[in-house]
Amino acid sequence: MKKILFRAALLLTLFAYPDSSRAQKVVIDEPNSIFFISSEQGNGTIINIMNNREQMRFHDPKAPRFLLTDQKGKFALGLGGYVRTTAEYDWNGIVRNIDFYPALISQGDKADFARRQFQMDATTSTLFLKLVGHTRHLGDFVVYTAGNFRGTGRAFKLHNAYIQFLGFTIGYNYGLFTDAAALPPTIDFAGPNGSVFYRTTQLSYVFDKVKHWKIGVSMEMPQINATTDSYTAVNTQRMPDFALSAGYSWNGGNHVKLGGILRNLTYQNRVSEKACNLTGFGVQASTTFHLTPQLQMYGQFNYGRGIGSFLGDISCLNADAVPHPQEEGKMQTLPMLGWYASAQYNFCPAFFVSATYSLCRLYSENGYPSTQPLAYRKGQYLATNAFCNINSNLQVGVEYLRGWRADFQYRTRHANRINLLVQYSF
Repeated sequence: MKKILFRAALLLTLFAYPDSSRAQKVVIDEPNSIFFISSEQGNGTIINIMNNREQMRFHDPKAPRFLLTDQKGKFALGLGGYVRTTAEYDWNGIVRNIDFYPALISQGDKADFARRQFQMDATTSTLFLKLVGHTRHLGDFVVYTAGNFRGTGRAFKLHNAYIQFLGFTIGYNYGLFTDAAALPPTIDFAGPNGSVFYRTTQLSYVFDKVKHWKIGVSMEMPQINATTDSYTAVNTQRMPDFALSAGYSWNGGNHVKLGGILRNLTYQNRVSEKACNLTGFGVQASTTFHLTPQLQMYGQFNYGRGIGSFLGDISCLNADAVPHPQEEGKMQTLPMLGWYASAQYNFCPAFFVSATYSLCRLYSENGYPSTQPLAYRKGQYLATNAFCNINSNLQVGVEYLRGWRADFQYRTRHANRINLLVQYSF
């Protein structure tokens, strides 16, 4: 018990006096002892693995300040995250969500005539635990778990739990059809409404032995969000999703990526009392690159059928599959499209601004939606923001958002939002 308390006291001392921790290591002088070090010290290979952000998005936490390592410096364990608080104000239309989805712009609910809304949120505050190392048989490996507080009743919700080694990823992580590194900076946690973003349990492999190139393939747990009626149902799935990707990168941080996904969607036809299948697919092109040392561009284009679970606005609509308006017991997939373009300008390492425009579109087929003329047809998303890094751990930001929602009667509603951000990383 005394040993545990002693180690805890040392760790608390490091957090209480971070500046002094950068200049020394704290060692418990016992067999199999561990080292408390700052992330600026230690084995260079281990630190590089810990700091790798190749497939992380803007909202993912950076490397932790403090690490625990073994005496040989082959393994390191980091505990980190950030506390993140936002304040949001909507006017001239509201989005009925803490995140800004144009698909959820109020349609004039007769039970709530409010055209303005104030919200605050700290549920995206994130904690993570990351173990990295290098061994002869596994090479560089990573064990990573992370989550925030967006579970039911603000409970902790798992966002990542995976192992990576020799190009394999096993566990719960961003799907291969997601290009997280090409997502632009926003305070809005959802990001552009035309972007693909999802997490899933997977077994994936990425081949990176050819300079500049990465080729990936994955088998993923299917996630089906569908709209059903009294003649149809969606429950048991027969097949995993299969995704492919090919990416070319250069000059550190610049890349172009092509991706695709193939899906088998199983539904129950209650008229014929049979299980039936639909085929879903998606194609994607995405990129991020520097036009100048200060100016960075982001972009993505997505098209497919049955990929509504992954695609921004449409992920709110249960539109992977919908009932066929002309045949009872039958379902169909609908064509859908999403894209965005963004630019970020860095005035200096501590201050940058960005602007993003995005569009998402759901197409009609076979008379859909015959009974819901106000159903979502198209959404547009505009974001402009500025971020200031007060120091290496504290970031503040301000953001303006505007959204448009059009229905199948070609009526458009809009909303505006101002976001304020304070985030402290540790």
